[in-house]
Amino acid sequence: MGGMNSSAMRSILLFLLLVIVPAPAANATQTILVLGDSISAGYGLAQGEGWVALLEQRLLREKLDYNVVNASISGETTLGGRNRIADLLTEHHPAVLIVALGGNDGLRGNPLEETRRNLIAIVEAGRKSGAKVVVAGMRVPPNYGAVYSRRFEGLFAEVARQQNVSLVPFLLQGFAEDRTMFQADGMHPAAIAQTRILDNVYHQLRSLLAPRARR
Repeated sequence: MGGMNSSAMRSILLFLLLVIVPAPAANATQTILVLGDSISAGYGLAQGEGWVALLEQRLLREKLDYNVVNASISGETTLGGRNRIADLLTEHHPAVLIVALGGNDGLRGNPLEETRRNLIAIVEAGRKSGAKVVVAGMRVPPNYGAVYSRRFEGLFAEVARQQNVSLVPFLLQGFAEDRTMFQADGMHPAAIAQTRILDNVYHQLRSLLAPRARR
């Protein structure tokens, strides 16, 4: 290699590192698919601050053999998720599907039966694909009356019970009334709240994960 300059050597070494030492997540044999809205998409947060990114970091720390795919979109509804789920399942073949949708349905006052049907369709698709499913519940302010809010909150448990899947009762459990945990819009959780969301989800998720550690 006597005639090779230092720039060429650096290029070769970088290439070898990329080929021989891939990122740990790329080696994961199983996938967790998160289907959510702006809360799960990390709206208003820096890259890596959202609870889904923190989930992947926790899996790495615990040496669990899972890759996390975040298919969340700001503004997404259960209908949008229902329309996308088939292609997502085909592409990613998840071992676990986390469904964190419904909040935008409630804020828009969508018919509860429509939201329930959409959630059931998403959960059924996940189960038929072989994925274990976690449904994350949400609550909405009483803009459309107390009855609507109460029934909206209850439909997530109804779907989880009917479909025999795991339930996170409320994604924002433990801090929903604390305004300091939210961004300036008062709706989207701030960076400081993301570990709380992760804890709420992980409490139900952990028992569904295979114990095999990364090599």
